[in-house]
Amino acid sequence: MSDNFQVLVHEEDGSLHLKLVGEFDANSATDVLKIVYNRRPVTSRVFIHTNCLNKIHPEARKVFQENIDSVESQSLPVLFTGEKASQLAPNRSILC
Repeated sequence: MSDNFQVLVHEEDGSLHLKLVGEFDANSATDVLKIVYNRRPVTSRVFIHTNCLNKIHPEARKVFQENIDSVESQSLPVLFTGEKASQLAPNRSILC
């Protein structure tokens, strides 16, 4: 994980909440995807909170969007919140 990035993880009632903080680069994207994949068996939905992101690198967005689709195709809803939600979410994702 990048020195300029953190993921704050909170689980509640089967929902996984990931608060992304700092600069979202390709390594950060991979780290977030690993967290989602590893918790997939015990999670009913994922919330990705983007308010605390300073910057989203274009290559990170591409890596993230291409891979998060496979999670959503397995009937695990991924919801994006915050001011940068539309920048990070794939086109057909749910924005809150």
